[in-house]
Amino acid sequence: MDSQFATLKNEFKMGDNIFNELVKFTIKQSCVDDEPIKRTTKLYEDLGIYGDDAVEFIIAFGKAFDVDVSEFKAADYFKGDGIDILGLNKNNKELTVGHLEKAILAGRLDEEVINF
Repeated sequence: MDSQFATLKNEFKMGDNIFNELVKFTIKQSCVDDEPIKRTTKLYEDLGIYGDDAVEFIIAFGKAFDVDVSEFKAADYFKGDGIDILGLNKNNKELTVGHLEKAILAGRLDEEVINF
């Protein structure tokens, strides 16, 4: 197991300052201030982040928190822009604020971190 993951549980418990900064970032980037932000808040379903806005959000997240997002596959988590008449534009995976918090602690956002 990666050494980053060995201490992730302990850091996660002490991450209230990180979480508070992440909440501020999420509110600013999503322009949503009437939705309470919790670790279980889903970026697409709860905050309506999708398409190009989702990609911009993830890039800004990576820069703001020094997280490597190069292996993150946004299309798996966010629907694209535009109307999906045929229903082909499906995202099966959820990305929550809690996942982003874990990514900050791990220094990267990818499937391994999300599913840890």
